[in-house]
Amino acid sequence: MPISKLVRHRATRLAKSLLALLLAAASSGVSAQESLSAALDNYLRIQTQGLPGKASYSIGRLDQHAQEAPCSAYEPFLPQGSRLWGRTTIGVRCLAPETWTIYVPVQIRISGSYLVTARQLNRGQVISAADVFAQQGDLGSLPASIVTDPAQAIGKTVKNGVAAGQPLRNDLLTAPLAVQQGQSVKLQSKGAGFSVSNEGKALNNASDGEIVRVSTASGQVVSGVARPGGIVEVSY
Repeated sequence: MPISKLVRHRATRLAKSLLALLLAAASSGVSAQESLSAALDNYLRIQTQGLPGKASYSIGRLDQHAQEAPCSAYEPFLPQGSRLWGRTTIGVRCLAPETWTIYVPVQIRISGSYLVTARQLNRGQVISAADVFAQQGDLGSLPASIVTDPAQAIGKTVKNGVAAGQPLRNDLLTAPLAVQQGQSVKLQSKGAGFSVSNEGKALNNASDGEIVRVSTASGQVVSGVARPGGIVEVSY
């Protein structure tokens, strides 16, 4: 074969090889981009299932280098200090073949019902059903402590005054006291194979489930869990 023809033949083969490599690289880039988007979408779909309402989300612009970088295993995660609520950030780690991490802006919207005050609520007031009403809206634009169930509010006490027409938050409320300071209480001590009852006097106020210190008739001070009806559970 003449040298000129051989050179042209080799050049054609080389050009075809380069074209194949370029196509493979482009295909790899698209595949990585789709995998990154799919990993984020799958993570958000699962993590938002337990939110109190119908959740939807939109993923912000993905990092161009991360889209093009080859990655066989993505691990989305919620960064410390972030939350799956409103405007937030999701992290994504690439585990192989190289390790790197990016952070992606995400908007989470939650269509649901929340409680609004029907009238001015004063400090120390116990909330009744007539004091609140339900309203529909985007919970993602409200604090995460927003009250979404009347059972979370009715019977609780207002810590500070709340104006009429304001969204009601759990951090503005306290549970009714199960035990009051100075009250005579019944101690119920339980352990492996035994149960003992005793009398005592509460040394502090406590709501249901909170820790209360109790002075017994012998002068001993014990700590237990306050329960409604002046009962304090002590475990050993």
